[in-house]
Amino acid sequence: MAGYWRSDSLRFVSTQGITYGWQATLDRYRQRYPDAASRGTLRFEIVSTELLSDDSAFLVGRFFLTRPEKGDADGYFTLLWRKIDGAWVIVVDHTG
Repeated sequence: MAGYWRSDSLRFVSTQGITYGWQATLDRYRQRYPDAASRGTLRFEIVSTELLSDDSAFLVGRFFLTRPEKGDADGYFTLLWRKIDGAWVIVVDHTG
């Protein structure tokens, strides 16, 4: 969560809907992945990045979650990054 905007305006979009806020997103993650077997090993592949302005960027990527006990998962995600107070942070994460 270190790369995410620590704000109630952070948005995490998934097939279950939209989660608003940094803490709510962390709570959702902890509920969905409560143990090491659920979390597995996560790998990312960046498909494309685009600098939209001096303070915003858009990234498309793919994730691969290896979980021998729970079953593997993979899919695509998009991230909207903003430069806020001199630091690049994720302000919208859409993972499907």
